[in-house]
Amino acid sequence: MSSSGSLSETSTTRCEDQNFDDVEKGLQNHTHNLPILPSSVFWPRRVKFLSPPDPEPPEKRAANPRPRVSRWILFQLWFNPYRKFFTFVMLLNMTGIIMAALGRFRYADHHLGALVLGNLLLAVLMRNELFLRFLYTIAIYGLRSWAPTSIKLIVTTALQHVGGIHSGCALSGTLWLVFKIVDIIRNHAIQNTAVIVMGVMTNVLTTWNFVILGNSYDIVEQRWRVDGHSLIGAQEFWFAMFITAFVLIPWLTLREVPVEVEIPSPKVAILKFQRGMQQGLLGRIGRHSVMEYHAFGIISEGKKSGCHYMICGVQGDFTKSIVEDPPRAVWTRQLKFAGVGHASAMFKRGIRICTGTGIGAALSTCIQSENWFLIWIGSDQEKTFGPTISGIIRRNIPLERMILWDSKERGGRPDTVKLLKETWDSFGAEVIFITSNMQGNNEMMRGCRAAGLPAFGTLWDF
Repeated sequence: MSSSGSLSETSTTRCEDQNFDDVEKGLQNHTHNLPILPSSVFWPRRVKFLSPPDPEPPEKRAANPRPRVSRWILFQLWFNPYRKFFTFVMLLNMTGIIMAALGRFRYADHHLGALVLGNLLLAVLMRNELFLRFLYTIAIYGLRSWAPTSIKLIVTTALQHVGGIHSGCALSGTLWLVFKIVDIIRNHAIQNTAVIVMGVMTNVLTTWNFVILGNSYDIVEQRWRVDGHSLIGAQEFWFAMFITAFVLIPWLTLREVPVEVEIPSPKVAILKFQRGMQQGLLGRIGRHSVMEYHAFGIISEGKKSGCHYMICGVQGDFTKSIVEDPPRAVWTRQLKFAGVGHASAMFKRGIRICTGTGIGAALSTCIQSENWFLIWIGSDQEKTFGPTISGIIRRNIPLERMILWDSKERGGRPDTVKLLKETWDSFGAEVIFITSNMQGNNEMMRGCRAAGLPAFGTLWDF
């Protein structure tokens, strides 16, 4: 959803935030001697800055005071659509469970299995690559040409926070499962031990056991139904069928693919893959076929470019191993999943702001559309990220459509909210997408909300 260049390994702890900031600030022990781009590459002439470039980097600049944010804004950002979806789904299911326990929900008397599997099916769909790509495609091509900005913002918000539905349905399905097991025990059907074992195991195989056995045995009449028609005609059968299909489809696209690894600095690895990609997509990669997959933003100049890149910032064991022992091939699902940045195709003009390795999730949007403005805040970008990324930016984004802020040269970070406001007015944007660490994301989201600028920040829910 808009998450950073390395979405799967970002954490909310102070220690890992510091590691992320180290990458952004360019705090490395060793660097290779790479060519340094002239300052004109990084500074567009048609955008106003907070102050002119300093002739010499100052030793230290006073930090900008943080403006006070109202409690109402803080509550709105905390009780975001993710939590709203989760709360709605849980309240709806808890109401059903209470009514079923009181004997006032007749559907649950005969279709408890359908309520379990229906919730689990929705939970699977909300994290399925194919289904989410379908939703994004419908939204982009269905709304792009005619819908007002307000509708596009509502739809984008819903797409970004579908994880709340995923969490709510998964937990609700578990609660319905517990309720069904209690109902089985209450009706003295304990002899059906396979069903009770299924209640403990929630993977696909035991789900099928649950469907077959649960529909072959009538716990009210306490007799077996051996005809196949009762199984095929049951809702539970088709719920389980779709769950199995949607779980298997992404794994059927799993391939081991060659990769070229460039290490411009000890803190960053640039991975190059074959095949061009659409903007706003993310890919999962792993060294092994079935274990430890990690998601990264995809950089590509277009579907016909012939290659795409991922930026891996060193933040954990997996990314550290890529720098210390670069692989020649990795496992990945060829079916990529859409992040919230994919929804940028709905909007006429927008701003994509990122910090550090967040450029991995942001760059493709600004490369593939001339209606998007790039703001990249980092430190010594050429040395940290190497000539490959800088070359992609030079070739595809004109100076008047980007601001590359070198915090080392400029003596610190900018006032990001003020910079966004100025760019918003000069560029005529209608939405902002943010990819940053937790501290930067919170700062910008609060400032944008206070200023009335519609913005979508980074999520850490997957």
